[in-house]
Amino acid sequence: MEVILKETIDTLGEIGDVVKIKPGYGRNYLIPQGKAMLASKGNLAVLAKQQAAIAARKAEYRAVAEKLAAGIGAATITIAQRTGEDNKLYGSVTSGDIASALAAQGIEVDKKKIMLEDPIKTLGTHTIPYKAGYQVTAEIKVEVVPEESGQ
Repeated sequence: MEVILKETIDTLGEIGDVVKIKPGYGRNYLIPQGKAMLASKGNLAVLAKQQAAIAARKAEYRAVAEKLAAGIGAATITIAQRTGEDNKLYGSVTSGDIASALAAQGIEVDKKKIMLEDPIKTLGTHTIPYKAGYQVTAEIKVEVVPEESGQ
């Protein structure tokens, strides 16, 4: 089954792409959710007329993603965590913690796009990739430091 994507889906393609998918995926998910439409002759003709508008929308989305990536790349976040003996962390730093720290600096990100394989469990500086979208990635610099005790 071939469909025309109405929005970008990471695993399939970008808006306006004609992709081949399994019939059940299209019938039960993509088409009812409004994320795709059947690639019929009429729909393909409509797509051909809308190519300029789709290209402009893609360029706009890419510019937004590049601006976000530039903001993330320029920022360095510091997260203080409780430590025990030998400076071992009691907990770990997760993508939610990183997203909250970025939000505190005025950079709103989706924590699902932070490509943190495993939670950070060590002190020091870590570089974490962030998938901003439209083949744009950024690197988040995370510095994990021991929390100062108030004693």
